[in-house]
Amino acid sequence: MDVLVDVDELYRLVTVGPRPVVLDVRWKLGQTDGRQQYQDEHLPGAVYVDLETELAAPATPELGRHPLPEVSRLQRAARRWGVRQDVAVIAYDDNAGMTAARAWWLLRWAGVRDVRLLDGGLAAWRRAGYPLDDGDVVPSPGDVVLTSGGMPVVDAEAAAQLARDGVLLDARAAERYRGDAEPIDPRAGHIPGALSAPTTDNVDDDGRFRPADQLRRRFAAVGISGSATVGAYCGSGVTAAHEVAALAIAGVDAALYPGSWSQWSADPDRPAATGAQP
Repeated sequence: MDVLVDVDELYRLVTVGPRPVVLDVRWKLGQTDGRQQYQDEHLPGAVYVDLETELAAPATPELGRHPLPEVSRLQRAARRWGVRQDVAVIAYDDNAGMTAARAWWLLRWAGVRDVRLLDGGLAAWRRAGYPLDDGDVVPSPGDVVLTSGGMPVVDAEAAAQLARDGVLLDARAAERYRGDAEPIDPRAGHIPGALSAPTTDNVDDDGRFRPADQLRRRFAAVGISGSATVGAYCGSGVTAAHEVAALAIAGVDAALYPGSWSQWSADPDRPAATGAQP
């Protein structure tokens, strides 16, 4: 699948056409000013997307901090963004794609065929010297019809089985994987058998995804072979979407565990491993 678009191609599309729907998905854990940042400056024509209310259902201990939204709810949001049948969608953020990847993955899961990430995000756009707008953009309502099942998903039981019989990647920072620190979820550690593969290693110093051959070597070094069945999780199913995107660039299909560690660690009956080993 085509995962990325570069800034020069996106600039051509927004100025010459065919014009895509551009989504601004600025969000960071513990910060609530994404909309204000968007209103201060955003890509021309970009629509703000609220991760907490539009890209996730309400948090519960049973489902995790960012459960998948109902398809009908996601469809209403996508139509608000102006998403139409057979019109390309481009998502970006200011965090190396770590949050925009949630919109990319959700729309792919919901059946949108042409949705990509702006490689390097807002920082790459700024470096290229392309113009920015301010204020809100209110597009004409879209007509997209969403379904589900366009991307593979695993639940807690299937994730545990992947950790035993396939490859389950933990996309969080290494210290959270080891259990050295746990800033938000009920317990520290990782799913037994999961392998540490932090999303920060998917990108270069400019926040752009590493080339496909580098990503293939990275994931091969972690333990992914050509025949492996692969899944990914993180804290709450957000940055794990970035891992799935990086794997797709490398030519590896991977399932997402949406509940991730926030769901897993909330159940005291589920085991938690600590340390650097699976």
